[in-house]
Amino acid sequence: MNAIKIVNKMIDNDFFSKWLGISIIEIKEGYSKLGLTIKKEMLNGFGAAHGGITYSFADSAFAFASNSKGQKSVSIETSITHVINLKLGDEIIAECICETETGKLGHYKVIVFLKNEPTKIVALFKGMVYKTTKVWEV
Repeated sequence: MNAIKIVNKMIDNDFFSKWLGISIIEIKEGYSKLGLTIKKEMLNGFGAAHGGITYSFADSAFAFASNSKGQKSVSIETSITHVINLKLGDEIIAECICETETGKLGHYKVIVFLKNEPTKIVALFKGMVYKTTKVWEV
């Protein structure tokens, strides 16, 4: 399976990721790296990015990485820890890797960090997927 073709097919129908303005930086089997810039519409009443933005961004990285091996995979559990606030114009990266997998399950970790300061972690996300018997047709 071609991981890039799978993710391109996914994003063609992923209107939410498009609306967020997510850009694909790198895709490999079991791995994704995405970019995002914080826009005014993403800010909450405190003037910081709403936590749902970081969560959704990490969740998209998780979806792309977990499906990139060719098996259609669906999320069964996720969690996020927010480390720092984001402000208007901040550019962030989400990097997702497969930590471990079995025949039916996959555990993934996403680190969200500032583009210009890769050691400054914004959020830590983890997720578990169920790998269905369906495969991506690309």
